[in-house]
Amino acid sequence: MMAAILWGIGLVLTVEGLALALAPSRIQAALEMLAALSAEQRRSLGLAALAVGVLLIWLARWLGG
Repeated sequence: MMAAILWGIGLVLTVEGLALALAPSRIQAALEMLAALSAEQRRSLGLAALAVGVLLIWLARWLGG
């Protein structure tokens, strides 16, 4: 279980680091777009991302057996 958690955290950090290294101006634009949203819109976006993430984890576990 701990190995899976470390693997997941490492994967997230790798993807985020790659995005920051390859497209820093795009990240800045995305942050500005997020800042322009209301708190409720950001909350809805976060909940949608959470739901998609849980669905992907469930799908991965279901496919992996």
